[in-house]
Amino acid sequence: TIDQDNDGISDAADQCPTEAGPAATFGCPDTDLDGVADKVDECPDEAGPATTLGCPDTDGDGIVDSMDDCPTEAGEAELNGCPDNDQDDDGVPDPDDDCPTIAGLPYLAGCPDSDGDGIIDPEDDCPSEAGPADRNGCPLKDSDGDGIMDDDDMCPDDPGPALSGGCPDSDGDGILDKDDNCPEIPGQFKYGGCPDVDTDGDGVMDQVDLCPTDPGPYNGCPDTDGDGIDDSKDNCPNSAGPMSNNGCPEIKKEEKEFLEFAAQSVQFATGKATLKAESFAILDQVAEILLRYPDYKVRINGHTDAIGAANANQVLSEERARSCYEYLVSRSVPADRLQYKGYGESKPIATNDTEEGREENRRVEFELYIK
Repeated sequence: TIDQDNDGISDAADQCPTEAGPAATFGCPDTDLDGVADKVDECPDEAGPATTLGCPDTDGDGIVDSMDDCPTEAGEAELNGCPDNDQDDDGVPDPDDDCPTIAGLPYLAGCPDSDGDGIIDPEDDCPSEAGPADRNGCPLKDSDGDGIMDDDDMCPDDPGPALSGGCPDSDGDGILDKDDNCPEIPGQFKYGGCPDVDTDGDGVMDQVDLCPTDPGPYNGCPDTDGDGIDDSKDNCPNSAGPMSNNGCPEIKKEEKEFLEFAAQSVQFATGKATLKAESFAILDQVAEILLRYPDYKVRINGHTDAIGAANANQVLSEERARSCYEYLVSRSVPADRLQYKGYGESKPIATNDTEEGREENRRVEFELYIK
């Protein structure tokens, strides 16, 4: 086998038998190692694809870099390898076009001006209505047609004379409708524009008095407990309380904590509903708390542990709740504020597998709620 150029390819298979080259180019030299033999590579010292005869084409648009005006951006042959430089076809090249994707006007750097006011649409607050620059392209308006421009009109949507700043005074009493509680009836300024009619004498004229026959400070309605919530919206009209609690007094934190303590501390004779003597002082304090909050009702809920028969526990829990109910009634808590119920072993708050857990489950809860 003859191999004149010693490139490992026999002359019979070597297309360049006298010049050493790799097998990839059939034994012909490939200086830039781009897979295109030097003899057909128009750029033998620069690697490039076969599609461009071995010359580089960085952006892959089929136009060799040496002939590509935009070698790093794919483009069209008729644009010398550059991309279409006027996407919106408005005659303004993209590099000079401030709005390259929206057709516009050359003297506005390629941006549109739909209303022709000289302010480009992207910066025009009213692009379809011509207006001056100091109004961001919006026109002067007189929405209510009273001859006073909206900018100077105190009531731009209601026609009125210039003397009153463009606001109406329907009843002609000298009090603008927007400040007049009786805009259709002439009245006096001291009565909010209403005539001097105050049936309940609370200083709130009947026309604006939500309770015209009951004197009161809040829109003319009474507030018996003085908590700032009129009686009609106050769940506890005789006891002051915040709006967040619908006008009812909030139970103090320490009193809530005592009721929780009492739930675990009221004691009964073993297996019976008879109160132990040490429970009396605790229930006396419970009664005092309930009497301090006459607007609240109370649910007395009896619970047992899971020792013994469920039916027997149910009966025992109800009898114990009833014992507490009867004791509280004996301490002047009105019976109609109290109700009791037994739940037996159905609502444990701890495990029944330990003595400590069973002790927690044996309890009588006092739950206060608004009527």
